[in-house]
Amino acid sequence: MAPVPAPKNLDYLDCSVANTLELIGDRWSLLILRDAFMGVRRFEDFHDDLGIARNILSARLDRLVRGGILETRRYQDHPPRDEYVLTTSGKDLFDVLLAMWRWGDRWVPPPDAEPRELYHTQCGEVTRMVPACEHCGGELKRSELRIRPGLAVVSVGLGAEAGVG
Repeated sequence: MAPVPAPKNLDYLDCSVANTLELIGDRWSLLILRDAFMGVRRFEDFHDDLGIARNILSARLDRLVRGGILETRRYQDHPPRDEYVLTTSGKDLFDVLLAMWRWGDRWVPPPDAEPRELYHTQCGEVTRMVPACEHCGGELKRSELRIRPGLAVVSVGLGAEAGVG
């Protein structure tokens, strides 16, 4: 049997999306984060909810801790047991998960599951994530956004800015 090739390092792309994918770009890491946002903190609870193999769960939790997304906190001394808690940078991934949730509910909803709803505690209404400009508060729409600098392969002939979508 041929050896499995090592995953390609994406550093050459000089891209924050690629750097983020290095930390959270597999399904188990994202599902661990989903559970962490929903209050799961202990290894056994992640294992029971996700049905993930223990060695894979351990490796993903370790990577998320090394990446500064989760931190461990001791909740029991004998035997030693730690729980996993979102860090500030981990909490900043909430918008990513909300966007995935919104997309998933629209395009690949679970066939037999009751859809979860997001309630805004300030007004008590069911809501959805709507990205907004941090300066004017307006909804961010692809047609009204530009990325600077754009990708070289796209911006040839387009000037210094590339449209989004």
